[in-house]
Amino acid sequence: MSSLYTTFKQQLRAMPSTRFVLAFSGGVDSRVLLDLLARYQREHHCECLAVHVHHGLSPNADDWAQRCQYWGEQTGIPVVTEYADIQRESGMSLEQVAREARYALLAKHVQAETCLLLGQHADDQLETFLLAMKRGSGPKGLAAMAKCDRFADGQRLRPLLTHRRSEIEAYATQHHLQWVSDESNQDERFDRNFLRHQITPNLIARWPNIHASIQRSAELCAEQEDVMASLLKDKLKSLLHEDKSLAIQALCDESAAVRHQLFRHWLNRLGVAMPSRRHTQMIWDEVAQADQDANPLLNLGEHHIRRFQGRLYCVPHHDDISQWQHVLHCDCPLHLPNHLGTLSLQTGSGDGLAMTLPKGYEPSRLRVSFDPSGREAKPEGRAGRRKLKKLYQEMGIPSWHRRQYPIILYDEQVVAVAGLFVSQAFSGQEYTLKWQRD
Repeated sequence: MSSLYTTFKQQLRAMPSTRFVLAFSGGVDSRVLLDLLARYQREHHCECLAVHVHHGLSPNADDWAQRCQYWGEQTGIPVVTEYADIQRESGMSLEQVAREARYALLAKHVQAETCLLLGQHADDQLETFLLAMKRGSGPKGLAAMAKCDRFADGQRLRPLLTHRRSEIEAYATQHHLQWVSDESNQDERFDRNFLRHQITPNLIARWPNIHASIQRSAELCAEQEDVMASLLKDKLKSLLHEDKSLAIQALCDESAAVRHQLFRHWLNRLGVAMPSRRHTQMIWDEVAQADQDANPLLNLGEHHIRRFQGRLYCVPHHDDISQWQHVLHCDCPLHLPNHLGTLSLQTGSGDGLAMTLPKGYEPSRLRVSFDPSGREAKPEGRAGRRKLKKLYQEMGIPSWHRRQYPIILYDEQVVAVAGLFVSQAFSGQEYTLKWQRD
């Protein structure tokens, strides 16, 4: 049992971190980590914190939070409880939603020189590897869980990854530790629980060393993924535009296998979940190679793959704000929907679009809209009026961005489009229109 602390101590000492944050569910794995971390803190006088995420999915959740606070007081490590707002997303399992919510809350506590400690062990690694196989994953998925990687602004470490669940439970028993038991861990409707109770016991009985074999395979897959990323780094850089879009014509010269890898590394760089093999093929067949007059769209969860002027774009999904309108008051910043920032109309000159308004204009008649449908304008310095749709096309604004630009109206006249132009009839130096984007 002493080897558990030996492994733990060696790994923490090898980290460049000066502060350690424990993801503390209260289960046996994190309960043992709390005990190990308390011992390490006494020996090395480092800053430590435990974070308990209250998901609210169990009737016992309040009790678990209280017990975690009590155990933190016992060990001298402060415990912070974070409350997750679990909202089921389309196409996402409850496990996935809860996991993403948990990591988002943990990330708040991981700054530079901070290391997040997770209690995952060799049995978890085996299950993760098998789940990746079930999904038909490539090397990145089969790499399963890394022992150490980047997380938020710091590091993430799984110090028990080479130890079995049985070793951890034996340590807890020997040291008279108490822990909570999540009743959902018995529900075999969840794939991981099905593997844990029905599959892995038979695998371990047949091949007792399977944990070590799986760990080697995961590490080899991680190495292959690193090599692939290194080999494709310069090629991907040559295809990328400064707006993070991808050149389609240059991709035509690549094999399908290389294109698929480039799509994966492109999306990984953008922080988007890895697409399936079917989706990488659809990016090429249904978006990149769509008819020239088409406006293709591929849905990847919270993001869309789009095409514009010979380039592929990965854009976040936005709510339709075509019907949104609001009065724009002078010297009173207006907060825009969809995280589009703030819009302000200020008297005098400044940093933004210079404009004027009719003498004695009525403030209630000046409003902001995002719907260009049927509207026309004559930008300052141009001859003739044109539909906003045509002006956006001429200015190279992708179709999915055209309803994200604030249109300032006086009655039904287009005064300006923030970030683009002021109409000729409202040119002047009396006011400044400033759009501060998030």
